[in-house]
Amino acid sequence: MNVHQTVQTIFEQMSGEISEVYLVACGGSLVDMYPSKYFLDSEAKKLVTGMYTANEFVHALPKRLGQNSVVIVCSHGGNTPESVAAAKSAKEKGAYTIGLTHNSEATLLNYSDYVFLYEWGEESDVKNNPMAIIMELTVELLHITEGYAHYQSFQNGLGAINGIINRAKKQVEPRASVFADKYRKEELFYILTSGASYGHAYGFAICSLMEMQWLHAASIHSGEFFHGPFEVTDKETPFILMINEGRTRALDERARTFLNQYAEKVEVIDAKELGIGTIPDEVVEFFNPVLFYSIVCVYREALANVRNHPLETRRYMGKVAY
Repeated sequence: MNVHQTVQTIFEQMSGEISEVYLVACGGSLVDMYPSKYFLDSEAKKLVTGMYTANEFVHALPKRLGQNSVVIVCSHGGNTPESVAAAKSAKEKGAYTIGLTHNSEATLLNYSDYVFLYEWGEESDVKNNPMAIIMELTVELLHITEGYAHYQSFQNGLGAINGIINRAKKQVEPRASVFADKYRKEELFYILTSGASYGHAYGFAICSLMEMQWLHAASIHSGEFFHGPFEVTDKETPFILMINEGRTRALDERARTFLNQYAEKVEVIDAKELGIGTIPDEVVEFFNPVLFYSIVCVYREALANVRNHPLETRRYMGKVAY
């Protein structure tokens, strides 16, 4: 079944009594859920949403969790113990579970009422990747439970985003190469953005830089930058600023104005410049993170190449007991 059919079936089986949606995962899979959390917080009037790292979900189950809950669990390999345990816990509480994975033999499937085996890799269409599928699921859940006025605009955005990304990746390749050469010896980066994209500032920090490059990094919300973090700004510290198109753009532009005055090592990735403005205004903000993920992958690959540190290199993950 496709996303629409799956949500329709769940809605009928639950007699229309869907009161909350939980988004549960770890690491990069959790990052992929942030745009959906932002979307539901922004657009839902009644539908409650919660986003949890899987191990916390298992150890601190929300009391609302039950027969009126839909729990979406994502795990790339499908065998992450914490995510599998989260799906199992959700089913034990009577919730409906939707599992997303790239592995057709994943343990997660044993605790998923419905499964999406998503595409992955350079040749895949981003609308078939987990972030877009999860967002499509949450849009459908909102639309079927209480209606969503911009439903068709969102569908139009889904159809357009892959082409936008392919053009943008070619556009940023030269500047990503310059960035990598310029910052190859840096050991610390601060990543700023806002809105639906904030999860990807966090994700770029913990996954791309800390996990894959063994570099120190921290994410900072553009709106919070001026409430403490901006005191570390100097001319020696690198900042990466992702500027959204949509309602929170003003927050990012405020950060850019300050950084242009007081910092020197600033890399700006602007969704508007990269062509996202062809997506309807009423939904464009939800597609910023889909674009940004693909673009920062170009940056991290360029950095890995000049540092001679392959993205797959690990010293702890999957190698020691933890």
